[in-house]
Amino acid sequence: MCRWIAYSGTPVLLSRILFEPEHNLIDQSLHSRLGVETTNGDGFGIGWYQRDMASPAVLRDTGPAWSNRNLQEVAHHVRSGLFFAHIRATTGTAVQQTNCHPFRWGSRLWMHNGAIRDFPRLRRDLVLAVDPALYPDIEGSTDSELMFFLALTFGLADDPPDAVARMAGLIEETGHRHGVPQPLQMTVAVADGERVWAFRYSSERSSRSLFYSSRVDSLRALHPDLSFLREVSDETRLVVSEPLGNLPGAWHEVPESTYGVVQPGGDELHDFRPR
Repeated sequence: MCRWIAYSGTPVLLSRILFEPEHNLIDQSLHSRLGVETTNGDGFGIGWYQRDMASPAVLRDTGPAWSNRNLQEVAHHVRSGLFFAHIRATTGTAVQQTNCHPFRWGSRLWMHNGAIRDFPRLRRDLVLAVDPALYPDIEGSTDSELMFFLALTFGLADDPPDAVARMAGLIEETGHRHGVPQPLQMTVAVADGERVWAFRYSSERSSRSLFYSSRVDSLRALHPDLSFLREVSDETRLVVSEPLGNLPGAWHEVPESTYGVVQPGGDELHDFRPR
């Protein structure tokens, strides 16, 4: 499968999150502890928002993250208060740049860990459900990108939880119609430049790992010696496929069949059910 990170909070150099933690995303690309595969080397991508820019920037490549000099260069010079990073382990589709996450449409970023089971059998029916006006913007061949465009079709720009629930419901209904008993496995992150939505769900109710970081003020009380915690605001938050280190009290597992919203003024957790 894949590993991913979503960061929201005080603008920081991307390298502070991607390279400096003990079990950072580069380490996870070689030594994942909780993923289906230990190695995630089938491409990578980062997407970040900058003030006064209508849409996020995206950098994606097919090579492994651990040896990419462009990623090193960008991460040590770009500062952002909201960004995504993803390392890919393909579930069968081609290793090509258009299949690397995150995916972008307008102001939205999307990344996914998981799979649509028996995707080749379901693909045609699912593609036909995409809004014809959106279909020309599909560039790759992954189930992840198709999930994104189905969610866009169902109103992702206006109501992400409802759109993702309708997308998941369509995939499950289509899978069951084709005799696929447990069609969907997903952890998904969506951003609009101000908020991040993170979803953990699977048809078998045994979803891939997903964690969120503790409140910064709580972590400061536990670890007053950590300089990074003194540099960021109380609203800074990370959502990750697996923890970036073993700091006591830092990480909480996202409950099964749940989605969360990271946003100014207070984060939220809600039950998630496909529609």
